[in-house]
Amino acid sequence: MDDEYAKLIRRMNPPRVVIDNISCEDATVIQVGSLNKHGILLQVVQVLTDMNLIIRKAYISSDGGWFMDVFNVIDHNGKKIRDRETIEYIEKRLESDVSFAPSLRSSVGVMPSEDHTSIELTGTDRPGLLSEVCAVLADLQCNVVNAEIWTHNARAAAVAHVTDRSTGCAIKDAKRLSTIKQLLCNVLNANNDFKRAKTTLSPPGVMNRERRLHQIMFDDRDYERVERMVGRVEDKSSRPQVTVLNIEKDYTVITMRSKDRPKLLFDIVCTLTDMQYVVFHGMVNTGKMEAYQEFYIRHVDGLPISSDAERERVIQCLEAAIERRAFEGLELELCMEDRIGLLSDITRIFRENSMCIKRAEISTKGGKVKDTFYVTDVTGNPVDPKIIDSIRGQIGQTKLQVKQNPILAPKPPETTTGFFLGNLFKARSFQNFKLIRSYS
Repeated sequence: MDDEYAKLIRRMNPPRVVIDNISCEDATVIQVGSLNKHGILLQVVQVLTDMNLIIRKAYISSDGGWFMDVFNVIDHNGKKIRDRETIEYIEKRLESDVSFAPSLRSSVGVMPSEDHTSIELTGTDRPGLLSEVCAVLADLQCNVVNAEIWTHNARAAAVAHVTDRSTGCAIKDAKRLSTIKQLLCNVLNANNDFKRAKTTLSPPGVMNRERRLHQIMFDDRDYERVERMVGRVEDKSSRPQVTVLNIEKDYTVITMRSKDRPKLLFDIVCTLTDMQYVVFHGMVNTGKMEAYQEFYIRHVDGLPISSDAERERVIQCLEAAIERRAFEGLELELCMEDRIGLLSDITRIFRENSMCIKRAEISTKGGKVKDTFYVTDVTGNPVDPKIIDSIRGQIGQTKLQVKQNPILAPKPPETTTGFFLGNLFKARSFQNFKLIRSYS
């Protein structure tokens, strides 16, 4: 009954979305007002992220029963969003009352859909791991339709959608699925480390894939620091800076400085939401290379962070959220016609040339692949340009393109915590909230 009543209240108070291309010179301003509920911030940010919009600034307020957010966004070309159909689609997505998918933290079993089977993998990262996984799937007559692979702190996680090579549909035979799961576990457990590898076959489409990867790596405790590989040249100035302080009014304030990149806000809000924290006020401000974020939070039980151990855990988890898909090496983009065993062949070539895949995005559409690989050498350092030239010669100069390495951001200057939000608690209405925004 309580759930039905909550649904009725939401139907009576639908989200209100205003998209404005006039008030800001260099960005489209999206204002969202809605009844407040845990996870609503993530829901809104996920819609903007799914639309491949870049959030340059954000202002968040959700004290009381109403949620009020303002986002300054641009497209990947740095332009405002002016296409009428795109604007209407954004409004429709944000205004629709989409319920959150249930958590998959305890999801275990074999439940393929009609289109493809979803495979989740977790294990210790090592050179050539993705190549070995792809080889096993190829030998088992599985075709990888799309996948995303992350590595962080010596751990690796992947979510892949595969089909039967002969039918092009999901794999349904229980015995075959059991064999796939067992052989993949054998590959992941080759190191015999104390953290047992996991392989799960589950229904696709239940949760945003990137959010699921955050959950997988969080459950795997990838936020715990490990010793760096000998010979690895680490730029410590590029590490995110996270501070956690308790202030008056029973809030905990979190400030973060890091290199700016797409989906950064999404990654942070994912982690805070899954750790059961609520953002009551916040701001995001990005420059050419750096992002500054400040959030006033409490746990869902209404209490701020209350111990040093909890504070340290929050810092570690937010650092991990920022770092998981931060750029770690050379970016290679593969565009070509798909064929049987292609991904296995490409990753084998990388492995044979002593290259490590730190992150990868695999996609297939209309018989063509568009795969992105972020690679280093086996010590985590940049790959020798001669090796890249050799690999491109094997695969095809036009098929495998090299992207530019990002320029390291300068060391962030010192900033006093609470610079923007010191007086935000005085804002108790959306009009006051917008007034603060206009003078910031």
